[in-house]
Amino acid sequence: MFLYSGHGKEWKTLIIKNVKIYTEEKKFQPGGIAVRKGRFIRADQNPKDEEIIDGEGCYAIPGLIDIHFHGCMGYDFCDGTKEAIAEIAKYEASVGVTGICPATMTLPAEELKQILSTAASYKKTAEKGPAADLLGINMEGPFISAEKKGAQDQRNIISCNREICRQFLDASGGLVKFIGIAPEKSRDAQSFIREMKHQVKISLAHTNADYDTALAAFEAGADHVVHLYNAMPPFTHRAPGVVGAVADSPKVNAELICDGVHIHPSVVRATFRMIGEERIILISDSMRAAGMPDGRYMLGGLEVEVAGGHAALVSNGALAGSATNLMECMKTAVKKMGISLEAAVACATMNPAKALGEFEQYGSIAPGKKADLVLLDEDLEVKLVLKEGVRVS
Repeated sequence: MFLYSGHGKEWKTLIIKNVKIYTEEKKFQPGGIAVRKGRFIRADQNPKDEEIIDGEGCYAIPGLIDIHFHGCMGYDFCDGTKEAIAEIAKYEASVGVTGICPATMTLPAEELKQILSTAASYKKTAEKGPAADLLGINMEGPFISAEKKGAQDQRNIISCNREICRQFLDASGGLVKFIGIAPEKSRDAQSFIREMKHQVKISLAHTNADYDTALAAFEAGADHVVHLYNAMPPFTHRAPGVVGAVADSPKVNAELICDGVHIHPSVVRATFRMIGEERIILISDSMRAAGMPDGRYMLGGLEVEVAGGHAALVSNGALAGSATNLMECMKTAVKKMGISLEAAVACATMNPAKALGEFEQYGSIAPGKKADLVLLDEDLEVKLVLKEGVRVS
């Protein structure tokens, strides 16, 4: 229907008319969208060479960005191969997730460095096409707590270490955007945060920290929390823990899994009221079973049973990520949890783009940005996905 550069063809301008466009003001407004050379352009430029799509009243939203997931379609980012990353990127784009920041598991440091190095090489050599862009890496381990390890392998947990952290950053060629730590496990945690925060975002991940310890970590410069409520102390009226510290720290972002399994809808609604949509980032935390049938799969060297969308370790029944992609999580937040579409879209597009430092290129429909776009019908079913102006699905 429209053309893509790199194949010796002329560019044509794509016009998508009759849509409800999601704006940077987090509102939908009727109008049209123009795309040329893989970028959004002003819709009033009146190009002569154009292709026109009638959006039939669909919602037009930016491509989603998942900053915390492990895999899909039988592949895991920690497989450590370019093939795995490529297949993951293709699937994610096909469901409207056009930017990805996969998460690592708690594995031996040398193995993690190999995985990160492979990702750096993939980033340099990946060909343009109908696949999600690799925007970063979210290191969920290995600097975590054994008490809140969840589906992480306790044998590979280590204390936060500056030198090892720098080795991770170097191996990734700068792709690592988040390093997770359990601040209660190291006497040196605050100085680690103060030093490393200038090179990478520090998140609290799989931590048993109490309120005071978490708050001290945020005051030192940690500004992100991995899957709020999961793998951390419960939020109670006398011991608010990490959740309470997040609520009291306006510069801290929090990941939220809205797959219908990890967090009760009432808690999701309460979290939006308590923290605000500006600081919530929807994630899928999907593992390799996403897009696949129920069965047994491996995650970080541990066996997982997936049944009815519920993924749990075979050994102890602990939740082991999700089997749901981010688009489905966003739809669940809207259709089953009472979150407005406007808020949910922001938390799956603008907020993650800003957290990654990529908002100049991704996360909204604005002239000059990459033309990553999803059309949703009134039932929020995906009708069209564009990756830099090229039809994906």
